[in-house]
Amino acid sequence: MRVVFLGTNGWYDTDTGNIICTLVESAEYVLILDAGNGIYKLDRYISAENSKPVYLFINHFHLDHIAGLHILNKFHSLETPNIIGKVGTPRILQTFMNDPFTVPISMLLFRIEVRELAEGIHHIPFSVECRLLLHSSSCMGYRFELDGRTLAYCPDTDVCGNAI
Repeated sequence: MRVVFLGTNGWYDTDTGNIICTLVESAEYVLILDAGNGIYKLDRYISAENSKPVYLFINHFHLDHIAGLHILNKFHSLETPNIIGKVGTPRILQTFMNDPFTVPISMLLFRIEVRELAEGIHHIPFSVECRLLLHSSSCMGYRFELDGRTLAYCPDTDVCGNAI
């Protein structure tokens, strides 16, 4: 498993980094954790020859976690990316990923599947546990089982039972 931090800043890019985006490449899948501006570097690490399914998990919908969604057309060679978030994700993305903010999902050069997951354990086809976290807006943490390893992703949360 390879983990690449494409962006680790909160709220805005600086000379030393971009806003939050993490690439996780397992033997069978590519996971993108949040779509801050760091996502623009994704093609430095996965190429058109990538034939692995791509899953983009959104923690919550503050702009620093979704600002990079406007450049998804750049990655038209990816295999049908899945955008996954909390319940309500399709409705929220219908607003943000549409005129006048960016190219509407229906006009992208490739098909995207948008999915919402409630709290609990899901198999999509790997195992992911979703838990609501403590933040100023509704926020979802994820616990993945990939390549015989466990990876938890819980940014932007205060201490809470679901993060533990």
